[in-house]
Formats: sequence, C-alpha cells, structure tokens
Amino acid sequence: MKPSKNYAGIDYFRLIAALFVIAIHIGPFESYNGTLDYLFTYCLGRIAVPFFLMVTGYFVIAPYIRGGFENPHSLKKYLLKNTGLYLGATVFYLPLALYAKNLPKSIGEAFKNFFFDGTFYHLWYFPAAVMGCILLVFFLKRSFGAAAFFAMAAYIIGIFGDSYYGLIEDIPFLHFLYEGIFSFSSYTRNGIFFAPIFLLLGVFAADSKFPCPKCLLQLGCALSLCCMFLEGYLTYILNLQKHNSMYLFLIPTIYFLFRLLLTIRGKAPDWIRKSSMWIYIMHPAVIVLLRGIAKKTKLTGLLIENTLMQYLAVCLLSVILAFVIQAFCETLSGSSFPRRKNRHKPERPSGSPCTSENDAQHI
Repeated sequence: MKPSKNYAGIDYFRLIAALFVIAIHIGPFESYNGTLDYLFTYCLGRIAVPFFLMVTGYFVIAPYIRGGFENPHSLKKYLLKNTGLYLGATVFYLPLALYAKNLPKSIGEAFKNFFFDGTFYHLWYFPAAVMGCILLVFFLKRSFGAAAFFAMAAYIIGIFGDSYYGLIEDIPFLHFLYEGIFSFSSYTRNGIFFAPIFLLLGVFAADSKFPCPKCLLQLGCALSLCCMFLEGYLTYILNLQKHNSMYLFLIPTIYFLFRLLLTIRGKAPDWIRKSSMWIYIMHPAVIVLLRGIAKKTKLTGLLIENTLMQYLAVCLLSVILAFVIQAFCETLSGSSFPRRKNRHKPERPSGSPCTSENDAQHI
C-alpha cells in the first residue's frame, strides 16, 4: 500500500484515536480502578471524535472556503461518502439491533435515532459530522465571525446538557428548555451543539496566517490537557454530568494537539489512514464476536471480566479486520497495483493543506 505524504503525525494519530473510541465502549481499566478508567477513557479518550472532526475541517471545509465556495466537489464527496457509510453500517448492524430488541418503537424515535442518536450506539458520529458540516458551511458563507459565534454558542449550550447539566437541571426554565432538546436528541453531543466547533477549529488550523512556535504548542497542549483532566474529574465527583463528551478545556486541548501533529511530517502507510474508519465501524461487532468466543471457550473471566484483556483483544482483532477489509477493497478497485505516474501533472504546492482527495477520508 502506498504511503501518505507529509501528514504522518495526523495519519498515525488516526489509528490511536480509533483505539480511544474502542476504549470508550469497553472501559479498559474498569476492573482495576474506576477513577483511572474514568480519567483514561472519559477524559483522555474524549479527544478522539473531535480530532476526526478537525481533520474534516482541515482537509475538506478549509479548501472549499479557500476556493471561494465555488468548487464543492470535495465537500459533496465527503457528505455522500459519510451518508453512504452510515446507511451501510445501519444495514450491517440491523440484525444486532433486532437481537438486542433495540429497534425504534415509533416514527418519532426512528427520526431521533437516524438523525441524532445513531441507528447503533457508535454510529451517531456520521449524522453529526454531516449535519455539522452543513451548518458550519452555511454560517461560513456569511462570515467567519458568524460561524465562530454560532459554533461557540452552540457548544456552550451543549455543555450544559452534558458535563455541566447538574448546574441547570433544577432551574425550571432551563430544565424545560433542555428537556425540549432531549426530546429530539438524547444527548447534546450531536451535529448541532458538538460538531461545529471542532470542524471550525480544523478550518482555523489550516490558516497559515496564525503560526505558533512548537514549544508554545507543547506547553498549551500540556496545560490544557491537565485542566481538562481536572475539569472532567470535578464534574464527575460532583455528580454534575448527564454525559461526559463535552468539556470546556477539550477545545484548546484538541487544537494544540492537532497543531502539534501537523508538525510531524513524513510518510505513513496508507492503510493506517484508511483503517481508522473500518475500526470505528466494525469494533462493536468485534466486541460481540469476542463475547461469543469467550463463552464458547469458557474464557469469560480472562477475555470479558478482565476489561483490560478484553480491550487489548478487541483492539487487535479490530485492527486485523480493518486491514483485511481495506486490502480486500483495494484489491477489488485495483488500487493495490502500481500506477504509471503522470509526468505532466503539476504537483500541489506544499503549503496546501489538502494534498489529495483521499486525505479527506476518515471516520
């Protein structure tokens, strides 16, 4: 498989972020220490989805803006691809939803699941990313300031329906307002309140007018991460959380981290970049498969009750499965065979944030 040029830091972190998502759905340290598991899984692990949204902002939305909103090809391709993946994954997980008796019981619930909660518990990302892109582009066409105001205001509203819900749940007017929000979305972690700010950060990171020394990026990332751990822990022990996807210090943490990853240049294997999507989609099926294997082999104590071993096993099997799927897809498309280079095609300037359309492919 051909290497991906110039964005090794971003490409390698795609895999790490996908493994963080698996951690969120397992809790690797739960059987050892609850506090450690919370800090690793529901604080550190929460950088995963914002990272993928920033990748979209950087590689998809920023070039669209730079082109004066005149060439929406990459944006349309991204939206269509994610919609297709969402529909395909919905069909794939339908038997599991039937088995678990998790099908919607009304048209309203079906609408809520499809557009906000996800048709399976991890698939909420796809409608959130699509909806977030559409909303952000709508405001960016008016002005960057309008987009920034909307994204930040939406996130602040969202955070009080998430990690800070305990501060407002006893205020009648706000309680009524948020109950209205929860009537169409179980969480404020969705395409309206959650996704736009991180997509916008990706656009902002792509603007070369805002350079920053590496040492300041490292300091900013370290301080922001420490503050996010403290914020997450305090909202956890004070029982403020309705959910734990949204923290104030998640914003500077992921921004500084993303900018740091951009400084790591070089080549990463192409399968690293593309496999993150398959790991994200397939890992719940791997969790179910591992449970079945553990039950049949009477290894439940080792592979299920020991959450760290369960996590490591699911990660390993998910990576292997993602590699096999990616290799199969490339074989079908013929892209695994070397192609003759077009000597007359000019190279894209190194300052451009999007070296190819494939750079926009991620979960």
